[in-house]
Amino acid sequence: MRTRYAIRQLVEKALDIKKLTPEIENEINSELTAMGHISDVDYEALELLMAEMDAGRIQLVPSLGLGY
Repeated sequence: MRTRYAIRQLVEKALDIKKLTPEIENEINSELTAMGHISDVDYEALELLMAEMDAGRIQLVPSLGLGY
């Protein structure tokens, strides 16, 4: 995915579909591993994702098979 703020873009996908799929989660983890650090923008996006999950507005689901 190698774009600026790739994690934020992945979080936006999860927010759009209101689901965190294993594919999105794996992409986020891959980006974190590859970058070795996290930008403030990406960190804030992850905080938002976690808050939305805690509030029950985003669900962790099995694969949707949509290529996300």
